[in-house]
Amino acid sequence: MKNATITISFEQEKLKALQFYAGKKDADMQGELDDFLQKLYEKYVPAQTREYIESQMEQAPTRQRRPRRPGAAALPARPEPGKQAPQDIGE
Repeated sequence: MKNATITISFEQEKLKALQFYAGKKDADMQGELDDFLQKLYEKYVPAQTREYIESQMEQAPTRQRRPRRPGAAALPARPEPGKQAPQDIGE
């Protein structure tokens, strides 16, 4: 599945302090936010719905794609409007 981007507001001074002290402990803020959102997802989304979503995620890569159309090189050239198509020599 595709990822979505979340934008939140947080007081700038508090964010600077958080980044400063988290940096001292080599904390991965993105990882911690991901973990927190995962916990919220597990807390509020019913297990049956999570199971359905996970089954859809597993099936997504196995979907069959339609066969590609032949490339332009495989198609006969179309004459320009007002011009005749080239004739085969054997005719």
